[in-house]
Amino acid sequence: MSAGGLGAAAGLELAYFSGLARLAQARGGGCGVILRFERVRPTRKAKFQPLRNREITPQFLDRLLRALRRWDCDIVSPADLLARLTRPRPGRFVCLTFDGGSRDLISFGHPVLARHKAPFAVYLPTAFPDGLGEAWWMALEQVIADHDRVGLMIDHAERHFDTATVDDKYRVFRFVGNWLRALPPQDLAAAVHDLCGRYGVDVRRLTREAVMSWEELARLASDPQVTIGSATVNYPRLANVGDVLAQREIAMGGAVLRAALGRDAAHFAYPYGEQGSFTARDVRIVEQLGYASAVSAIPGVICAGASPLPQMLPRIAWDGRRKSLRGLRVLLSGMMPGAATQLGRRY
Repeated sequence: MSAGGLGAAAGLELAYFSGLARLAQARGGGCGVILRFERVRPTRKAKFQPLRNREITPQFLDRLLRALRRWDCDIVSPADLLARLTRPRPGRFVCLTFDGGSRDLISFGHPVLARHKAPFAVYLPTAFPDGLGEAWWMALEQVIADHDRVGLMIDHAERHFDTATVDDKYRVFRFVGNWLRALPPQDLAAAVHDLCGRYGVDVRRLTREAVMSWEELARLASDPQVTIGSATVNYPRLANVGDVLAQREIAMGGAVLRAALGRDAAHFAYPYGEQGSFTARDVRIVEQLGYASAVSAIPGVICAGASPLPQMLPRIAWDGRRKSLRGLRVLLSGMMPGAATQLGRRY
């Protein structure tokens, strides 16, 4: 976490222990937060876990839900969230969202959520359950985890990286991951296939094993507390693609969901979602296609008097390891909404 993030986290803790957050809440303050997760699975012992900040444990999820009930904080669906945006005082609420359609959500997450009768949303890239998607970040993690030296073509030159130590592995994962993320889809696919071909990793099989099938998604969607939303077809970084491809990805993601599950996909998530990963063009496309809402990964909270665009809602990633429930309670009090931006910078 950056120095700014550490400062914001310390401020949240101070506000909690000083009682200022509870005072702000008693005076009628309050904010809503959309939380962003990806995977729900038990703790692993591996020292190299570069994607750990995208996952929570079932135990943390249970603690979170118990805490929200204890704080008298509403857990809302995306549709209920939109209704609150029209209120002058939306009150304290949390909307739970999960990106990617990970299979461990149905194995470890849904039982906990169902026990608490908590609504939640899943945002799905439809190529993943089709068996055609490529979660390249998982493949990169496996290659680096399994080898002490890694080579690949970067900008038409052969590059080699030492990955013998855990620190080396994290450093190389960040560098290569950032480089891959910036590539247009065709170049990204070529680079990933080159890397996986060298080290015997089947990225499509890896993705299929990690993501729910359509049959599993249909079972999950039968729960009235579950909202299934679209996250395009192939999960491209929309800022890296042209107008025609952006239109097709955003439109076809919803169309495939409608065909597969027999219901409209009213809600959308921008792939990656951080600042710069999508543009005003993409927001316009989402709005023109009739999506009721769209979530980003740009941190922020929804407070009284704020009127965020429904097609560009903020979300906060809260991994349960580096961020405490105390800090979340302060944000929900409405006392320090600006801290959310600082806390989100490391994502």
